[in-house]
Amino acid sequence: MAVANGNRIPSRIPNKGPMGEFIGPFDVSSKLTDEAYHVRFSHLWNGIATRHSDTIDSKFFVDGQAVLVGLAHTGLRSLESRMGRGVSDREASFIAAEYLRERLEQADERRQFDVTSEDVVRLAEKLGLS
Repeated sequence: MAVANGNRIPSRIPNKGPMGEFIGPFDVSSKLTDEAYHVRFSHLWNGIATRHSDTIDSKFFVDGQAVLVGLAHTGLRSLESRMGRGVSDREASFIAAEYLRERLEQADERRQFDVTSEDVVRLAEKLGLS
């Protein structure tokens, strides 16, 4: 069993409950500035339709400001092949949250991130999902 955002997670995370509650609020401290960020997950959707990008987009609020984390669809497909099953929306939201945590730890305060295919797979491995 892996740990994400301080929570223990099983190797398969089913979509259970309202999407906005897939991930509880969490705090991240920058390793560079010691600034503390308060993060709240909102929802995810298919970025192909809205941004014309080949991503699954996750929306978070960081200190009340909207932040978008786009997971490369090719990374999710690669992950599905490795796992032998589809990636649940909740699992995708955990991957996006972990990426956002890493960026905030580096005081990267952009409002939009596009996560590469390689990073999607790396983060899934880090979380024990693959």
